[in-house]
This record gives sequence, structure tokens and C-alpha cells, in this order.
Amino acid sequence: MGKAPPLQPLFPILVVDDEEHALKGFELTLRSGGLNHILLCPEGAHVFEILSRQEVEIILLDLVMPGLSGEEVLSGLKERHPEIPVIMVTGTNEVETAVRCMQKGAFDYVLKPVHKERLLPAVQRAIEIRQLRQENARLAQSFFSESLEHPELFAKILTQSGKMHAVFRYCEAIAGGNSPILITGETGVGKELIAEVLHRLSGRPGEFVAVNAAGLDDNVFSDALFGHVKGAFTDAVSVRTGQIERAGGGTLFMDEIGDLSLSSQVKLLRLLDKHEYFPLGSDVAKPARVRFLFATHKDLGEMVAKTQFREDLFFRLRTHHIHIPPLRERMDDIQLLIDYFIDSAAVEFNKRPPGYTSELVTLLQEHPFPGNVRELRALIFDAVGCSSLPVLSLESFNTVLKKHSMPGSAAVIPPTPLIKPWLAQLKKFPTLRETSTALVQEALSRTGNNQRAAALLLGISPQALNQRLKKDRQSRKRSK
Repeated sequence: MGKAPPLQPLFPILVVDDEEHALKGFELTLRSGGLNHILLCPEGAHVFEILSRQEVEIILLDLVMPGLSGEEVLSGLKERHPEIPVIMVTGTNEVETAVRCMQKGAFDYVLKPVHKERLLPAVQRAIEIRQLRQENARLAQSFFSESLEHPELFAKILTQSGKMHAVFRYCEAIAGGNSPILITGETGVGKELIAEVLHRLSGRPGEFVAVNAAGLDDNVFSDALFGHVKGAFTDAVSVRTGQIERAGGGTLFMDEIGDLSLSSQVKLLRLLDKHEYFPLGSDVAKPARVRFLFATHKDLGEMVAKTQFREDLFFRLRTHHIHIPPLRERMDDIQLLIDYFIDSAAVEFNKRPPGYTSELVTLLQEHPFPGNVRELRALIFDAVGCSSLPVLSLESFNTVLKKHSMPGSAAVIPPTPLIKPWLAQLKKFPTLRETSTALVQEALSRTGNNQRAAALLLGISPQALNQRLKKDRQSRKRSK
């Protein structure tokens, strides 16, 4: 037997109608849209008894019922349970009453006979609005709290940065909803780690499934997400389950969303709007019972301006937006990460963890780390793997950082082209001492008097530069 589909939404949709065939019709329509967590109630008077023992997501409420009418039930709900969205169900000759119910606080109304194309979008909007209100309440609460409710779920992300802890609190506030989340940040900052934490925080029973959109053409994208039926195309010799179905009841994380083609963007927009999809070769829609998370290192706003990314999809993706700061904006984490990566590398290479000097921490804190945490990890693992000394060599790091530093950083300012023209114009040649003094002063000026960065520019050790500066100071004192 196959695994039963997970319940959607988290709390049941309460359907209230005195006609049994109407209740069954609502149930079939909701299930066709992937909403299978449903409570049926044949009398308005029973609604408050149900709510006393059971939380519900939204209520579909028939307007005309014997005993307690829908309008009377709505008045009681707005007084005792104002947080629950109520969608009124009414006949065509009762529209004025339905409008009056809207004025009393109903979320929406639908006309009988109820059609799937009208009912499902109204229900989805009501669910999303309620969840957004809950998330806003949690966000407001998080602004006044410095602590996390589930710090253990963030254990893999080593940080003592206030910026990162603000990100963690935001994650806790929005994890329980269904709306898409866009995660942005440079390469190597840990976007997938944050996505995994969001999945664990959500408590969803389904899997966490990751898909990388980079390099996927439109056909491969559709096949990967939606799957296909047998015979859908020449090589489709059997049914293929798509990643959406595989993640059923869980989370689908799509990385590098900025690399998606425009034709695939159209399909993704429809998926997010309709909450359903068609496997390739099939004309039967399947419900998308997943939470969507997206990540990119690109500036999607800039891509929208260049018509490389759809504006409507951009705003649909970023109902919630998490931006992970780069490592250079949280340099207090450097030593913490050095310790962790040294210990991890020592285990991997089966050797004793080497020590390191405070100068190494200073050196790494001055590096811009374009590859962020991933770059730092690679740097430490390479150093530990290659080292046979009890203390990691500072010079080996100097060499690597010179080769791989990001253009524009202090350590890799290109050699000045002004030296040769300057020499050609001189009538009197400077001495070596005068030249070296001028170069030292230029290096210090460019690096804001940072001796370590200046030493890297000059190609000498910080100790050698320090000794040179001491000699210059002593020489000036003697000349006075």
C-alpha cells in the first residue's frame, strides 16, 4: 500500500452546510485541489462546540440553514474567534445578504452552485492571509526577543553575529507558513543550510528536496519538477515521479533560481498561483502539496530591470525574503569558524589538530572572502591537510590569499604603472633607501596604515615590515 498523502492544510477546513450533498460536493472540490484536511458540519449550532475542542484553518459557512443561520454564526465567530477567516456560501438571490456579511467581517463569499475555479482560489487566499497574520504576529514578538525558540536547529550554522541571529529569529517567525521564501546571498554563505533549517522548523512531515536550476533547459526543468507518464516522449519508457511529488507534504528548495529560462519561469509562476501541475504527457492535474523555497546569489531586481526575469514571478517568489550577510560583514565569526574547521579537518585527515597564531586570525579577518564560509573551509582544510607542523604556517596562507584574493581588496591592488614613467622623468636617480621608503609609505597609505595588508602588498612578512619601520624611526631620531 502507498503512503497516505500528508494533511493539507495543517489545521482542518471546517465546512458548514445543512445539505449532505453540498457537504460532499465541497469535500470533493477541496480534495481535487490538494486540500484534504476537512471537517464537515451539518448544523450551524455545532460550530462553536467544534471550535472549543479543535483549531481550524478557515470556515466555509452556508448562509441559509435551519436553526442558527449563517449570518448569526458569523456574528458569533467575529466576537469569539476573529482570527479565523470565514467564506460565506450563498445562492444568487442572497447576494445582498452576503455583502452585508462581508461588511460584518466575512473574508469572501462564493455562489452556489460552487465551481472549483472560484472556490479553490478563495480558500487558498484565505489560508495565506491567515498564515501571514500569524507570521506577522510572530515577527512582532521576535523584535522584542533576543532568544531563539529552537536554537538546536541552527547548530550547524556557527556564528556569534548579531546579523545572523536576526536572520534566525526571522526564520522562526515565518517557517510555519505556506508562502514562498526567497533566500539571497553571495556564493558560500549557507543558503541551503538556512533552507534546511526552515524545513525542520516548519514541522512538515514530508521530505526536504533540493533542485538546482542552473543549466536546466525548459524540458529538463519540467521533467525534473513535474515528472512524466509512460510514453510522454520517445525515451519515456516508464513513469517518472517529479520532485514536487517526491517532496509531498514537505519542502521543495530550488537553488540558482536566477538561472531559470523565461519559458520555465512562466511554468513556475503558474505552479505558484494554481498550486497544481501536469506531469509531462498527462492532462490530469496533480496538487502541489509542498512549501517552496528559492535561493539565488544574483540580483533578481536588476534582472527584472533588464527583462531577464519576470517581474510578476519576482514578487510572487519573495513573499518573504531572507538575505544572508557575507562573511566579511561578520568577521567576529572568523575565529569560531577557524577552530571548527581545524577540528573537522583533523578528523578527516586523521591527525592531531594543529595550532595557530593570533596573526593568522588577523590575516584572515583582513581578507574579503568572496567565497565566504565555503572559501574559508577550503582554505583551512587545505592547510591542515598539507601541514606536518604543530602550528599552521602563516606564510602558506599569505601565498594562497595572494593568488585568490578578490580584485579591489587591499592585498591585491595591482602594481602601480606609475613607477616607470616616474623614473624616466628623473634627472637624479634616487637611492635604494629612498625608493624603498617611498614604496613602504605608499603601501601604508593604500592600506590605511594596516601593516599586515601593507606587508602583503610589498611581498614581505609583517615582521620584516615592522623591523623596517623601526629602523626608519631610529634613523630619523639620529638625524635630528
